[in-house]
Amino acid sequence: MKLGVFSVLFAQKPFEEALDYIASKGLQAIEIGTGGYPGNAHCDLDGLLADEGKLKAFKQAVESRGLMISALSCHANPLHPQKAISSEHDSVIRKTIELANRLGVSVVNTFSGCPGDHEDAKYPNWPVAPWPNDYQDILKWQWEAKVIPYWTEIGKLAEASGVKIGLELHGGFSVHSPATMLRLREAAGNAIGANLDPSHMWWQGIDPVQAVHILGRAGAIHHFHAKDTTIDPVNVNHHGVTDMQSYALMLDRAWQFRTVGYGHDLKTWADILSALRLVGYDYVVSIEHEDGLMSVDEGFTKAVQNLQQILIREPLGEMWWV
Repeated sequence: MKLGVFSVLFAQKPFEEALDYIASKGLQAIEIGTGGYPGNAHCDLDGLLADEGKLKAFKQAVESRGLMISALSCHANPLHPQKAISSEHDSVIRKTIELANRLGVSVVNTFSGCPGDHEDAKYPNWPVAPWPNDYQDILKWQWEAKVIPYWTEIGKLAEASGVKIGLELHGGFSVHSPATMLRLREAAGNAIGANLDPSHMWWQGIDPVQAVHILGRAGAIHHFHAKDTTIDPVNVNHHGVTDMQSYALMLDRAWQFRTVGYGHDLKTWADILSALRLVGYDYVVSIEHEDGLMSVDEGFTKAVQNLQQILIREPLGEMWWV
């Protein structure tokens, strides 16, 4: 496995300065935002697609520092019911697939998106209960009319481009759990898989080790994010796991994101990494920082230090003891 980082953490730094900083920490990979919610501070998508010279210089800037691009990421909602939003997000996803193909990057990360509750809706609707039956009707329409058709088309485009799609399992979007991930993959094809982030499993009450087994046995893990979560034992009984308070209200929230090792101990993280190796995932572990108690530099540095201790780096050798 290789240790990497989602470079949007350093959007305030110029691209090459960010690369120097990342390489100085001993990392081997970088995940780059191309647009959508993470922005595109380090990647002029249209400019790179239009200029072969810029494209070569971009790739050389990464590789000259001993880094690889693990994924291009454009987390977005291409199923948003407002056409102006969904069209823009769809365009970014398609362009990112094209750029990944031209750069030789194997994974594009994004969200599945979430439609509204009917064709003329204005806002996404994320059903989370099977009753009253209206919610089942909404869910059925969303998947049959929007989710499956869109991702079947994008899956074919990705496959033709030699690219895999890593959907982050995230609350608020149609694909948010191992079950919804596998449902879409079965319908839309094997180019569609997960960008698995344990932090979103924990707050939904899902054991990330078991999520790795469920998805990994199906060959459905295309990328992996390293981010932690802590659940407040008092506040969770007040607000439940679908706490709608701002992430900034950390003292009162039911749960919050933390840097690796500050929500769960390193034995838990070692179990996750071991499960990844067990199911055949030997790609990049990409650090994501959204810890409201630590600066970007401190949270990132501590995540690197913690993961360096437990990352499984070397190829699996022969079992000499068997």
